[in-house]
Amino acid sequence: MNSPIVRLYGLMLLLFAALVGFTSYWAVFDADNLQDNPQNRRPLIAEQTVKRGTIKTADGVTIAESFPVGGGKNPVYVRQYPQGSEFGNPVGYNFIEVGRVGIERAENGFLAGERNEFTSIIDQLRDVPQEGDDVTLTIDAGTQQVATQALESAISSTAGASGAGGSVVAIDPSTGAVEAMASVPGFDPNLVKNTATIKELYKDRSAPLVNRPTQSTYEPGSTMKVVTAAAALDSGEFTPDTVLSGRSPHEIGGVPLSNAGGEPFGDIDMTTALTHSVNVYFAQVGEKLGNETMFKYMDRFGFNQDPELGYPDSQMAPSGVYSEGKLLGPGDAIDIGRVAIGQERLLVTPIQMAEVAATVANHGVLMRPTFVQQVTDPDGRTVQKLDPHEQSTVISEQTASQLTEMMTNVTEEGTAAGLTVGGQAFAGKTGTAEIDPEAGINRPWFIGFAPADDPQVAVAVMLERCQGCFGGTVAGPIATQVMESLLSR
Repeated sequence: MNSPIVRLYGLMLLLFAALVGFTSYWAVFDADNLQDNPQNRRPLIAEQTVKRGTIKTADGVTIAESFPVGGGKNPVYVRQYPQGSEFGNPVGYNFIEVGRVGIERAENGFLAGERNEFTSIIDQLRDVPQEGDDVTLTIDAGTQQVATQALESAISSTAGASGAGGSVVAIDPSTGAVEAMASVPGFDPNLVKNTATIKELYKDRSAPLVNRPTQSTYEPGSTMKVVTAAAALDSGEFTPDTVLSGRSPHEIGGVPLSNAGGEPFGDIDMTTALTHSVNVYFAQVGEKLGNETMFKYMDRFGFNQDPELGYPDSQMAPSGVYSEGKLLGPGDAIDIGRVAIGQERLLVTPIQMAEVAATVANHGVLMRPTFVQQVTDPDGRTVQKLDPHEQSTVISEQTASQLTEMMTNVTEEGTAAGLTVGGQAFAGKTGTAEIDPEAGINRPWFIGFAPADDPQVAVAVMLERCQGCFGGTVAGPIATQVMESLLSR
C-alpha cells in the first residue's frame, strides 16, 4: 500500500473518530444542555401532545395550566397563565415558538411527565398516555400580590423613578422556601407565544423579561454591613462593644470617606455603628479584617457563585466584586474598606441579600433556597416533597444572636425606627446606594426578618432608582407589608 493511500486512510479514521466523539458528546455528556437549549424546538414540539402538569401556589392558586386545542385522539396542548403578569417572573413560559424559561424550564422534567425507561414501557403496554406531574410552589399568592402592588405603588409615586424597576424576595429562614419573588416591571406570559411579541419585549428598556431578584446585580449599600458585622464578630476580631472612631471624614484606602450626610460621630461601639449605619466605622472594620477574612465569610453567605436555587443558570447571577464583568478574589487589588459598606465594585442580587437576612434569622445556618413545595403525579401520588437542605454554616449561633439584637436596635431606634410588623419586634438593616448624587437619585434597600425572637420570614427589598428616597422610608415599608402578609396566614 503506497503512502498517499495510507495517509488518506489515516485521515478517514481520524474524521470517523471525531464524528463518533462529537456524536457521543451531544448524545450522552451534553444531552441535558441540548435538551434544555431554548433554540432546540424538537422537545417542545413533541411535548405539545402531552398534557403538561399544572403549577399552583402554596395557597392553591393556579398559575399555569394546559388546555387541548383541536379534536381527535391526540390533541395538541397549549399553555395558559391565569394570573398574567403577577407570576410572569419567576414562573416564566413554555411555548413552541419562543421556548421555555423560569420555573417552567427548571421543573420541566416533572411538568412534561418524563419517566424512567422502565415506567415508560409499562405505561405504553397499559396504553396509558404520557401526562405531566403537578407542581405546587412554595410561593404564597396573596403575599406575591402584596409585594408586586407595593413595588408598583412605590415606583409610580416616587419622583425620578421613570423606567425603574424593583424586587422583593421573601424566604422561610428555616427551610429555604421562597415564599414571594416579585420583579417589577413584569410581563404577561400569555402574550409571548410568538417571536414577534417577544422581540418587542426584549427591546423594552425597562427589561420586563428579566427576573431581577436572581438575574440582576446592584450596589447593596449599607445592607452589606450585616455581612461585615457577621465576619467581624464570628472571626473573634471584634465584639458588639468594640470601640472605633466614627469621625467623618476618615481616610479609607487612601481616600477620605464620609458618613451619610457627613454626620459626625465620636468613639462608638459596633452596636451603635450598625444602629445608625456609620460608614467610617464599618470601613475600618473591613480594613482590619482584610481581604481573606471578608471573602471567606462572603463565600459562606453564598457570594461568588450562582444561588443554589433550582432555576436556569442563564437566569441567575453571582454576587461579588466585579471588574469588567469578571468576579475578583481576595488576591486582587480591592478597596476592602469600601466593600465592607457596600461600595467599591460590589454588586449583589436581591435573593443573595435575602439569604443574608435568612442566615442570621436561622441561627447562622444558610438553607438552600427552593421553589418546590410538592410534586404530585397524575394518579395523585406525591413524587417529591420539600426537603430542607443546609447549604452552609455561616456563623455561630452566638454570632447570629448578637447580630439579631443589633439589627433589632436598627428598627427600634436607628435608621428603620418607625417601621412596624404588626407591633412585633423585628430585625432589619437599611441601605441607600447613591446612583447619581448630583441629581439625588438613590437605590434604596431593606433586609430583615420577623419576629425577632422566633423568625418565620426573611426579606429583601430593592428599588432600582428613585429621587431623594432612602431605604428606611421607601424599601422598609414594602418589607414590613410583605412580612405582615406572611405572618398573618
